[in-house]
Formats: sequence, C-alpha cells, structure tokens
Amino acid sequence: MTAPVFVVAHFDAGGGGRYVLDGPEGRHAVSVKRLRAGEDVVLTDGAGRWAECVVVDTEGKDRLIVHMDSVAEEPVAQPRVTIVQALPKGDRGELAVETMTEVGVDAIVPWAASRCITQWKGDRGAKALAKWRATAREAGKQSRRVRFPEVTDAATSKQVAALLAKAGFAAVLHESGEEPLAAAELPTEGEIVLVVGPEGGVAPEELSLFAEAGAPALRLGPSVLRTSTAGTAAAALLLGRTGRWS
Repeated sequence: MTAPVFVVAHFDAGGGGRYVLDGPEGRHAVSVKRLRAGEDVVLTDGAGRWAECVVVDTEGKDRLIVHMDSVAEEPVAQPRVTIVQALPKGDRGELAVETMTEVGVDAIVPWAASRCITQWKGDRGAKALAKWRATAREAGKQSRRVRFPEVTDAATSKQVAALLAKAGFAAVLHESGEEPLAAAELPTEGEIVLVVGPEGGVAPEELSLFAEAGAPALRLGPSVLRTSTAGTAAAALLLGRTGRWS
C-alpha cells in the first residue's frame, strides 16, 4: 500500500530537510493514524506538488516531524476528464464527488439543471459548495492522489454549454442516445466533458442547447444509473479507454 497522504500549504523544510506537520493534519497523523518513526508519508499541496517523507519523531498530539529530501510535481494527466454533475438531493452530491475523486476525475462542475430538486442559493449554496470541495479534498487524500479535482462554482445551463463548446470531446449521458459512450472516438489530449443529469432527467431544451454546443446524447449502458453514480461509472470507462488506467 502507498504511504498516507497529508495536505500542506508549503514545502519549506529547515536545515537537514526537517519538516514539521502540525495543525489539523498533524493531529490526524499523530493522534488518529498514530504514525511512528520510520514510517513513510506523502505531503502534497493537492495541486500536483508532492514530497515523499520519512517520519522522524512526534511532538505532543499534533506535531509530526519528518525528513523531506525533495519535492516533485506530477504532470497534468491527458486527456483531462471533467464531469458536469447536476445537483442531487440530500447527501448524494457528496457521494458523487467522493467516488468521482477516487476514480480519478480532474474537475467537477456543479450544474443547476432546470429539473434539479435541490437549488443552491445564498448561504445554503455556499455551504453546499464548501461541502463538495471538502469532500474532494478528503477523498483525494484517502485515494492517495496528489492532484485533487477542481470543484468549480455552480454553473447555469448556458455556462455548461460554453464549457462543452470548448471541449475536445463532449457528450450528455442520456437514455435517448443512439450510440454508446463505450464506442465513441476519444481524444488522446485536451479535455473530455460529460454531463450527468438530475433525478428528473435532462430537459428537452437543455438537450438541444448542449447538442448545439457539440455535445450529443450518448447512453452509458442498458440500465439507467442514479445521478450520483453515473458520473463515476462513466469516468471509469473513459479512464480505462484513454489509457490513463493502464
């Protein structure tokens, strides 16, 4: 198993490569993970920079002392996979973000579709977005990623259409699609953008808007998946087909 991952804001090690992990991450490492001298850890900024370190000692309940040799940077994966996720009800949004992060999605765009039961407005919307971003961060750590997915601000249908128009490959997951996603010709670089609709389905006017932007309806499989699982299943298919899982 790979070493546990902790998020840091900087990589400034002192003399001899001594680095102190403190705060909430240090407390988690010392009091929850109970790491001890000689064990390996990975420190990352979540944006691709990371350092493999060895635990030297602990101080109190929230300070982990590690030795850091050097800092590396993980290249941006190609093609980039973005999922436009319609807002699910309840906690299914966090479930979708968690599992999409685990499989390797690069960006998640919350979408306020016309048929969404949930609507992000005011303080409620800000709190919901913060939950999605916190979920992506924690899932990124759990799945041992060093480049966490970007969770953008919530987008309108027009903003989603603009994103689709710029993509190297774009599609809407929908049961009306005549062709399967598994048979689509995919680019080897650039951005792939998939739209996942809400529980009530993608409205006809949204399908038309996205088709005009270059995103046809494609079916994922013979069954209809819930909005909280469709993006994860589709992302796994794409990551396998593009070679990112090879």
